[in-house]
Order: sequence, then structure tokens, then C-alpha cells
Amino acid sequence: MKKIALIGALMAVSAAVFAQDVDKLISKDYVTRVIKTLSADDMQGRGTFTPGIEKAARFIEGEFKTIGLKPMEGNTGYRQNFSMIRTTPIRSDVNINGVMVSPDNIAVVSATSFNWSKPGDAEVITVTPDMDFAKDYRSYLSKGKNLIVLIDPKFESFFKRLQRYTRVKTAFKDAPVPPPVVLVLGKFDNVSSFNVAHEVKREELPLFNVAGIIPGKTRPNEYVVFSGHYDHLGIVKGNEVMQGDSIANGADDDASGTTAVITLARYFKQLDNNARTLIFVAFTAEEIGEFGSAYFAKTVDPDKVVAMFNIEMIGKASKWGTNSAFITGFERSDFGTILQNNLTQTQFKFYPDPYPDQNLFYRSDNASLAEVGVPAHTISTDQIDRDKLYHTVKDELSSLDVNNITATIKAIALSSRTIISGKDTPTRVPKVK
Repeated sequence: MKKIALIGALMAVSAAVFAQDVDKLISKDYVTRVIKTLSADDMQGRGTFTPGIEKAARFIEGEFKTIGLKPMEGNTGYRQNFSMIRTTPIRSDVNINGVMVSPDNIAVVSATSFNWSKPGDAEVITVTPDMDFAKDYRSYLSKGKNLIVLIDPKFESFFKRLQRYTRVKTAFKDAPVPPPVVLVLGKFDNVSSFNVAHEVKREELPLFNVAGIIPGKTRPNEYVVFSGHYDHLGIVKGNEVMQGDSIANGADDDASGTTAVITLARYFKQLDNNARTLIFVAFTAEEIGEFGSAYFAKTVDPDKVVAMFNIEMIGKASKWGTNSAFITGFERSDFGTILQNNLTQTQFKFYPDPYPDQNLFYRSDNASLAEVGVPAHTISTDQIDRDKLYHTVKDELSSLDVNNITATIKAIALSSRTIISGKDTPTRVPKVK
């Protein structure tokens, strides 16, 4: 009993020492300066392929340099550069049974220009009111055929969302190009003829993650990743402009997570006692398809990554109040259990994801590594089922609680310590087949 009591006392002392380090080295003032800079209007919403995201990248690079991080192996600086192909439609003309279709009722999923005029050029599928179009849509894209999909007006709302999504497409330079799918809203009798002419503009454009490392002292070939995405929606147009404001600042989504990554890098560099190598990465292009994290996953050996702390939207109190956050995929590994065990002497608590219907585990930048077995999880406090500022121009610093952000960063720092020291290794996540 004395031995158990002694061990308990030593654990309490150890936790107290770490807590003192956290309170001393992670300050609200630093957190405020970083997130204020990233979410300012002069970053123009950090839209992909814009001057705003370039400015944000330069700021993050400057912080990494001041902190003293090293570039990742193979990079001369902090940027991970890669190219994407952006496809922008120029015109889409659709004629069904000799009648031109209004452009408002056309959406084309294609990375190339094409012309169809003969029955054998495409298969025609009709979506009737009794079908589940939202469920079947992805199966149409995966058929591997040229398709014309005629959609009953009952599904107009879902069609309009798809129409916005298909306006501009982005893909990796070496990605296979699937056959075109033409979506047409309206009622049509038996289709006896069709003509489709679609023209696109294809551009090769640069993208870049910003990444730095602290080499491990005793286990340099084992990696712990801290990540967040630094891109957002940029400058919006049309109905999305609110009260004259067109800049989607993305303060919570995800300047808050990127601020956490930078602050944790500064904290662990000051401690300078990590057994495992720590990688700090700000991902690009999450908002248009998680391309930054997908590229990053190609640059590291997943078998060497023992854990990934992806941080997304920690700007407000969670549904449980302050001093709490949730972990996506909590049940898929013992990552969350390890983190919570390291917080037993604190008020902070991690919970399983309370929004399973949102499929958040595969909707953020942890997914690319989780798919290959890495215990890669996202930490968040966002009440996504009631967050009315998500993806709007009102996601600004003034809507956030910097105390909540600071407390969550401190909790991540404390909860990760046994993983960083090599004492704990989370179980692997089942791979996606």
C-alpha cells in the first residue's frame, strides 16, 4: 500500500511539474497574437491559390524559423511544394430531344472538354421521385462510364449544392481522369437524342504545406504529428456576402487549429526533451478536398508515425462547457484513453465524438493517415450541429474565446507527453481496404 501511495504521489508531482511548464510556456498573449494575425482581413480569408494563402504561409514560416524548427527531410525550407490541376468550366451546352436546357439546370463533373452527339457517346440514367438521389449520386461517379443523369425536380435542393461543388474542380497532377458525368435537372420524356458540348480551362497551379520538425533525442525514426489546416474559403460572392462583408476569415476554421500547431511547436522546442521526432504541419487545400494532408501522407512512412494530433476548430466551448474537447474516432484506438490518463490531475476532459452522424473522422486532415493505419485523430470543441458561423464571413476572431483556445492547447501539450516521451504508443487504426 505504501508503494502504491508513493507511485501515486510521484505521478501527482510529475503532473504538477508539467502543468507548471505549460502555464509558464504557453501564454494567452502569444495565442492571441498568432490567431489575430492569421484571421485578419489582410489575409483575405486564406483562399487556396490566392495571395492571402501565400501571405499566411510566409507568416507561419516566419514563426517556425523564430521557434527554431528544422525543415523536413528532403526540403530546403519549410514548404512542401506540389502542383495541382484546377479545372474551370467555360461553357456547358446541353440539348435534350432538340430542346436546349437552361444553364441553371446543368452541372457537369469533368476534368476535360468533350462533345457528345450520338446515342453511344453516353448512357442516360433517369432519377425518379421514389429514388434516393443523395445516396446514389456517388455510385454514378464511380461507374466509370460517360453518363447523362436526368434528375427529377424533387431533388432541386441537393442538385443546387452539387452545382456549386462542380463549378471548379481540383485534382493531383498525376490523378486518373474519370469519365464525365452530366447532371440535368428536369422532367424529360423518353430521350431520343442529345447533344452535350462542355469546355473547360485547365491550369497547373502550385500549392504548399508548411512543415517543420524537432528531431527526436532517442527515437528519431518514430514520428508524432501535430497538424491543422491554414486555408479557408477566401473572398466569397453572391448570397454568401453578409452585411457588406465578403471575407471568410476562418478564425475558428482553422486559424484556431493552426495557432495550436505553432504554439505547441514553440512549447516543445523550449522543453527540448522529446524522445520521438515531432512534426508540425499546417496543411493547405483542406477546404477543397484535403489535398495538403493527402500529399503529406505520401511523404512520410506511415509505419513510422505513432500518432497524429490533428486540431480543428477549438475556438469555442464544447457541448460539455469549458475544459473539454472531443476526439474523432475515439473508439478506433486507445489514443483518447492515453490522452485522458495524462490529464487525471487536471480539470480538462476529452470525450468521444458526440456527432457520429457527421462522419467527422474521415472529414478532416487526419483521414489520409488514418486510412493507412495511423492512430490519427482530430481534436475539436466545435458544436457542429448548432454552429451558425461555420463557413460564413462571421467566423471572425471576435466570435471566439481565446481562453478556450489556450486551455485546449495546454491540454493537448499535457496529454501528449507520454506519447512524445516514448512511454505510450497508441494502438493502430484499422486500415481502409
